[in-house]
Amino acid sequence: MRCHFPGTDHDTGAIGPKGSGGFQRMPTTMIPDEAGDEDEGSASACRTADLLLDMGSVLLASGAHCGRVKRNIERVAEKWGYKVELFLSFTGLMLSIQDTQHPTRRVARFKSCPLLGVHFGKVTEISLLTWSVLEQDVAIDEVEKRLKEIKAMPHHPRWLILLGVGAACACLCMLVGGSWKDAGVAFVASFCGMFVRQEILKLRFNPMIGFIAASFITTLISGLNMVHHFGASPEKALATAVLYLVPGVPLINCTIDLIEGYIPTSTARGVSGGFVLLCIAVGMSMSILLLGIYNF
Repeated sequence: MRCHFPGTDHDTGAIGPKGSGGFQRMPTTMIPDEAGDEDEGSASACRTADLLLDMGSVLLASGAHCGRVKRNIERVAEKWGYKVELFLSFTGLMLSIQDTQHPTRRVARFKSCPLLGVHFGKVTEISLLTWSVLEQDVAIDEVEKRLKEIKAMPHHPRWLILLGVGAACACLCMLVGGSWKDAGVAFVASFCGMFVRQEILKLRFNPMIGFIAASFITTLISGLNMVHHFGASPEKALATAVLYLVPGVPLINCTIDLIEGYIPTSTARGVSGGFVLLCIAVGMSMSILLLGIYNF
């Protein structure tokens, strides 16, 4: 705001004359500083755009498909009086918001999204947060605070992931008719393969190298069952031990994005998932040839 004295010189602030002599101080009135209001509105739009972009990038990196990312961002933007346009890619997103009350206030942002892996806990919490904004009128300060807490959510402990992977592959082996011994071999093979993959990722190598190495180690261990016949159905342990490497979430998201019309992102997800399957096949082939298994 700036002060304006009626009857004064705006530059010098001189007080106007009263009649032929003496001076009279005129009453002070306040008029809005339009430039200041514009700056404040633009700053608010920039803050909102950064928050929405951060929210969308976390969703995308945590395994959400494009339609879900779009719905969550639009839910918050429309509640706060903004029209939003989104472009989603496999590794990033572009966002543009426009103030519905002041169309000249428009902000565009872009952010790359590292592939951090699936974390449905973060996806669920952000979805609940956006519904809270819509239904409970949560302020932007509180949303930023809660989003920061969601981003800091840890993954499951490493030992729990290893046990879960091993147990899942062992159960799959039994579901297809394998014996307890075959299931035990599948457990050990998948446990060791996942451990190797985690170590490779920890060293920040290319993730595809991790898939090849994990597939090789898993098939090598489960293939010993084919050579020495520990169980009654060794081929079933060999086939099910590597299933933990199949990129189920990217392939499912690929199909959903294709149905919903996000063709470029769907294509990228499909190609990425297909390349992972190729890496799994390469690792298995190397182990099978090394063990001399020709009747698999």
